[in-house]
Amino acid sequence: MTDLSILRHLLPGVLAAALPVLPAAAEPTPVTVRVLSQGGKYVGSSMGGAMVRIADAATGRLLAEGPTSGGTGDTARIMGPQPRGAALADDGTAAFRATLDLDRPQLVQISAYGPVSDPQSAVSVAVTRWLVPGASATLGDGIVLELPGLVVRPAPPAPPERDGSARIAARVMLMCGCPIEPGGLWDSARFEVSAVIIDAAGRESARHRLDYAGQTGMFAARIPATSLAGRAVRIIAIDTRTGAAGVAMAPPGG
Repeated sequence: MTDLSILRHLLPGVLAAALPVLPAAAEPTPVTVRVLSQGGKYVGSSMGGAMVRIADAATGRLLAEGPTSGGTGDTARIMGPQPRGAALADDGTAAFRATLDLDRPQLVQISAYGPVSDPQSAVSVAVTRWLVPGASATLGDGIVLELPGLVVRPAPPAPPERDGSARIAARVMLMCGCPIEPGGLWDSARFEVSAVIIDAAGRESARHRLDYAGQTGMFAARIPATSLAGRAVRIIAIDTRTGAAGVAMAPPGG
């Protein structure tokens, strides 16, 4: 083989090696995240939303962050029977939307914390998944995370009555703010609510059942006022159908 022939064979490889390798162009990748209350509807603006965070799963670098906003969704569609995989959300259903510029497949951790309106009851959940440049993550309901738990809003223990009793009360609702009431979609009969009296040493000194008190989501009981002296009150609510639970400390009494 002549020198010229050898050069002709080698030249393409030499030129290819000399050319710089250009990074792939970033592609806009839309993402929709929705947060569903366990046993209920979507967590939206009425509850301050749920704070969504999208981060690089390996490094923790924040890619996008913000609250879900919008309505809780169509009750019949969400709570009624639907074919497997059917979309439950509509355009007005609460969501967090972002567009990420990705130049390669990205393993991300998507987390949600909420409801923002009730820090005592708020919990967090997270999922790890791949996002692919240019591939929409908005199809159907988007990426859905489920918040387990119940919102518990204790009222301050009331001043003692003449008979020596004091009223303890709390409002309980799903994480979406969905109402609990007798015979409703979220029937009050399936919720167990109790007040735990905590002494100065942090031990349980008494436990009292709270019954539905006639207003949406409100549970209450009358207990001896003397049992509250110098003690804290912890309210515990449990949905006996789903196992969802919420816990909150009552503010000091008057």
